[in-house]
Amino acid sequence: MLGPVILAASRSDKMRKLVSAAPVTKPVVNRFIPGETVDQVVPIVEETVGKGLELTLDVVGEDITTPEQAAHARDAYLELIERLKVLGHGTKAEMSVKLSMFGQALDGGHELALANVRPVVEAAAAIGTTVTLDAEDHTTLDSMFAIHEELRKDFPQTGCVIQAYLFRTEADARRLAANGSRVRIVKGAYKEPAEVAYQDKSEIDKAYVRILKILMEGEGYPMIGSHDPRLIAIGQELARRAGRKLDEYEFQMLYGIRSEEHLRLAAEGHRMRVYTAYGTDWYGYFMRRLAEKPANLLFFVRSMITKN
Repeated sequence: MLGPVILAASRSDKMRKLVSAAPVTKPVVNRFIPGETVDQVVPIVEETVGKGLELTLDVVGEDITTPEQAAHARDAYLELIERLKVLGHGTKAEMSVKLSMFGQALDGGHELALANVRPVVEAAAAIGTTVTLDAEDHTTLDSMFAIHEELRKDFPQTGCVIQAYLFRTEADARRLAANGSRVRIVKGAYKEPAEVAYQDKSEIDKAYVRILKILMEGEGYPMIGSHDPRLIAIGQELARRAGRKLDEYEFQMLYGIRSEEHLRLAAEGHRMRVYTAYGTDWYGYFMRRLAEKPANLLFFVRSMITKN
């Protein structure tokens, strides 16, 4: 029940100011977001790769209201790519982007987002890595999938994200699997109405397994986005049944959550990618992490009580 409340708070300017002003906020946020600048995140990239893990990097910030802000978001990713070029880690460090950051919600937003994200995808390909398009609320998905399809004409390695709690996702998964796409499956972290999404956790989990089975049996590259031990074990079993080798799928988890599990999976030979966000506009991302898992909220509340 807390999840929807926290998601609503993520859109509240009043709550943004309150949370941002709390003395304990910064050290708690640092658990999930290791820095605000490229300079601060580069050592995290080196450290993570050194542990045998991989990364997908997200420059956080979604409240874009002008084309100029969208261009600034594009340039932030291009700056990141320049730094990754020097590091030379190839696909061990890829990127995740939200098309809302590239102007998707503005007038003419579909074309604007495509125009802004294309140079990022081109630059990523030039240094031997790639980009995954993150899923946002259900009203944006037709545009996201259309942009994904357009980008894959020239850059077939471009990935996308699907969300298990949406009724439409099984059909989307079948199409993407048949097309040979790289697909990250997650449960979903936006507040969606009952008309379009499962509301019950058990139903979401069942849908996740059905969709993951479709991906594993398809022609694409599944990316299992979950911290749930049961779903991780099911993913391993589905991969085994589908005859997939360890390099034909991967696990993805958030920076700062279940870090020991990251290392365990990598030690077993799995590809394990850590979703690592950085940037100054961290509030919306942080609140969704709290909404996804009650333990994250309890961690934050305990920290506030202890520090105040």
